[in-house]
Order: sequence, then C-alpha cells, then structure tokens
Amino acid sequence: MIDESKGFTLVRTFAATPEQVWTAWTDPDAAAQWFHPEGATTPRESVEMDVRVGGRYTYTMVNDEDGTEVVTAGVYREVSPFERLVFTWGDPHSDPDDAPVVTLVLATTDAGTQLTLDLRGAEGAKGDNFFYDGWDSALNVLDSFLQDDSHRSTTAQK
Repeated sequence: MIDESKGFTLVRTFAATPEQVWTAWTDPDAAAQWFHPEGATTPRESVEMDVRVGGRYTYTMVNDEDGTEVVTAGVYREVSPFERLVFTWGDPHSDPDDAPVVTLVLATTDAGTQLTLDLRGAEGAKGDNFFYDGWDSALNVLDSFLQDDSHRSTTAQK
C-alpha cells in the first residue's frame, strides 16, 4: 500500500467550465495536447483512456530535447463527471495498489473552474524537479490548452 502521508496538493483556477476541464482530463485527443510538463510532448497514438471505475489509461511523455520517453499508466478508482476523478499514477508494469494516487476535484468559481490536484504516495515539493514540479508544469500546459479557443468547439461537441 502507498504511504498517504507523502504527497502534495496543487490548486489552480482555469478560465473554463468544469465540462471543459473534465474533457481535458478524460478525452484522449485533448489529453495528448497537454498531458505532459513543459518541454515535453505526448504523442496522440500513445494515449489510451477507458474512463470508468476499474478502467485503465496509459500515455507516453517524450522529452523534446533528448527524446527520452516516459510511459505512465494507471487505473481509475472514482469517476464523477465534472466533479471528481481519482486514479493511480505510475509505471505501467507496477501493481496499481502500490502506485501513487491522484485525486482531482473540480469546483465552479466566478473565475471559471478551480481544480484541486492531490497526489498521495510520493514525495513532492516546489523545486524538486520531479513530481511536484512536473505536475505544476503540466498544469501550466493545461492552462494554455484551455485558453486556446481552437479546441473549445471540438471538445464542446464530445
């Protein structure tokens, strides 16, 4: 089992609806455009998502500078559209019960949608150049993705 005392929480507010934020996390076409830290990409063909309790996901992040690939996978534990998404996050070959757990909570605010990302089971702190900084950077990419009007009509149709 994971050590739930280890972890961190990031809170961001996006100028987008909960539906748009949810789609960014659960639609493979959308996720491929942002599900990586700055300086990396996620090839669309590497993203698979079966967004249901017990469903699995996998994706590959590619470092833009040196081509290093990091494959990540997990299992969805809770799926409450537009409100809450809980999934394991780690190596695709490891036991999901031993993987860190990410909990996303979406809340409507006057400014858009507040996203609370809580990761349990791994150390992380600002400046670690690893888990915390990676997720913080990925949320920057998500913010840019959500601000890009070109995707909104596509995701609104799904």
